[in-house]
Amino acid sequence: MAAIAIDGPAGAGKSTIAKLVSKRLGFIYVDTGAMYRAMALFMLERGTDINDQKAVAEEAQHAQISIRHENGEQAVILNGENVNGRIRTQQVSDAASTVSTVGEVRERLVALQRELAASTDVVMDGRDIGTVVLPDAKLKIFMTASSEVRAHRRYLELVEKGMEAEEEQIRREIEERDERDRTRAISPLRQAEDAVLLDTSDLSIDEVAERILELWK
Repeated sequence: MAAIAIDGPAGAGKSTIAKLVSKRLGFIYVDTGAMYRAMALFMLERGTDINDQKAVAEEAQHAQISIRHENGEQAVILNGENVNGRIRTQQVSDAASTVSTVGEVRERLVALQRELAASTDVVMDGRDIGTVVLPDAKLKIFMTASSEVRAHRRYLELVEKGMEAEEEQIRREIEERDERDRTRAISPLRQAEDAVLLDTSDLSIDEVAERILELWK
C-alpha cells in the first residue's frame, strides 16, 4: 500500500490539502486530528477533567472511534454516531491538544491509523504521521505557515460559518497550541528527517497541492 504523510502545526492547511491530494490520486484521506477531536468531544461530553491524565486514560477505553467514508466524504464515528458536525469548535480543538498528550489515547488511535494504512492507499495528516504513525511512508511533507497567516485563515473560516471570532485571540491560542504540541513528552510535533518542508504562507491551495503531486510523481 502507498502512503503520503502530511504533518505540521494547527491551521497550516493540512486537512484541506490532504483531501485535495487524496481525491486527485484516488487515495483514501485519513484525518487523524479528527480522531483526536472525537476523543476530546467524548471527554467533554462526559464531564471528564481533561487535565487529569489518569481519568482521561481510563475514560478513553470507553470511546469507540472509527472512520468511514460516506458519499466520498470522511465520517468520524464516535460510539456509533457521526460527529463530524460537533468536533470543529475551538473548545474541542483545544481539548484535543490536551488529551493527545495521554499515552493510552495515542496508543489506541495510532493502532487504528496503522490498520487503515495497511489496508488501502492513504493520504494521512496529523502531528506525528511521518515520525511515529507511518515512518515508512513513501512521501512525507511537513507543512507550516506563520501563526499570523494561520490565525487569519481560521478567523475567515469561523466568520464564514457565522460564528463570532477575534483574530488576535485565535493567534494566541494557535501559538499556545504549537508550544504544547512541540513540548509534549509523547510524539511531539517535529519534522521527520526525510520530510519535505513546505511553507504555505504565500501559496494558494492549488499551488500547495500541485507541489505535493509533483513530489509524488
